[in-house]
Amino acid sequence: MSLRILHTADWHLGQTFFGYDREAEHEAFLSWLIQTLREQETDVLLISGDVFDVANPSATAQRRFFRFLREANQMCPYLQIVIIAGNHDSAARLEAPIPLLEELHTTIVGIIPRTPSYEIDFDSLLVLLYNKEGRREALCLAVPYLRQGDYPASENGKDTYVAGITRMYNQLYEYAQTLRQPHEALVAMGHLHVIGAELTEDDRSERTLLGGLESVGLNAFDEGLAYTALGHIHKAQRVAGRDQVRYAGSPLPMSFSEEHYHHQVVAVTLENGCLSDWKSLPIPLQTSLQRIPKKPALPEEVLTALSKLPTAEEQTDRNQWPYVEVQVLLTEPNPGFRHRVEEVLADKAVRLTSIVPSYLQKEGESLQPLSYTDLQKIAPLDMLQYTFTNRYGGDLPEELEQLFNEVLQEISQ
Repeated sequence: MSLRILHTADWHLGQTFFGYDREAEHEAFLSWLIQTLREQETDVLLISGDVFDVANPSATAQRRFFRFLREANQMCPYLQIVIIAGNHDSAARLEAPIPLLEELHTTIVGIIPRTPSYEIDFDSLLVLLYNKEGRREALCLAVPYLRQGDYPASENGKDTYVAGITRMYNQLYEYAQTLRQPHEALVAMGHLHVIGAELTEDDRSERTLLGGLESVGLNAFDEGLAYTALGHIHKAQRVAGRDQVRYAGSPLPMSFSEEHYHHQVVAVTLENGCLSDWKSLPIPLQTSLQRIPKKPALPEEVLTALSKLPTAEEQTDRNQWPYVEVQVLLTEPNPGFRHRVEEVLADKAVRLTSIVPSYLQKEGESLQPLSYTDLQKIAPLDMLQYTFTNRYGGDLPEELEQLFNEVLQEISQ
């Protein structure tokens, strides 16, 4: 017998892109996903973290998530869904509706459960996976994003974050081995950064947060695992050449550094406890990202390029208007340039996100620190997490993260 799995991650429901609402884009993706689940005759959907963009998501984002679960269940009554919390999610908030979602064959793991003796409850992190005929085919190691102290303690009292995560997966794998039946596969889920994962060169927000703070080695994932479904890195990829260890990537580009990412979900087939087949299923994007021009150019050249864009009369569906980042090469300050750009784009079928200036570097001039534009590309929460870790060590407490997100929402209203 076989088990058909669809792996996705990093939805970031509720995200706004330079102030623009992305509800229509998420709606299009989730509608496509439901149809794909049916067409692929999927048994299990794995969502590897960051369902929401912030720990305190809007009511609209939450309604869309729960509506998806209901619609997926109606379209595929046999479908089983397993969800883990990511670093952007509130673990407690994500788990809150579990009593209701059990009726929709949905399992959510956000908080690391403990026994009365304060040992990690490994049984609660193992999810039995069944095919559409009701046959038990796999055990899933559903491990959410781990914070300091979420993992088993070190016997010698000395510990690091990376060592703790590795120990968590290794011990959970060994425990799952004692429960698996001969024909069953072991599948793992995780929301973390694995050494060997490819990052985009100019994505400073990703590289700044991840560099060295949560770089876990492949030794965390035993080669006996039939498949490891990862989230956190937005670029879809296999890790270090291992087909069975993969990032699904984000369904939508989260920044212009992801302009050329291949957004997809991963369809996996397990047979007799092993990975027998996998394929990537491209996600049709409703809204594209465009850098105009492709390389920074002088102001007059930029304005000429922008004037050739389609008008709103030619493209009446606003949901398909691309997000545009304007790249300009300046030889001197040009305070009126933005106004001229806005005038040219007034009747164009585009959404202006930002104007990124570049300056000619004089001979012998050293590289400059991050500009204000560069800093704008870093998510405020990522900046806070990085600063907190550098100054105090450890992860940003979830309570502070929630308060920070509440402040962000208040000032954005």
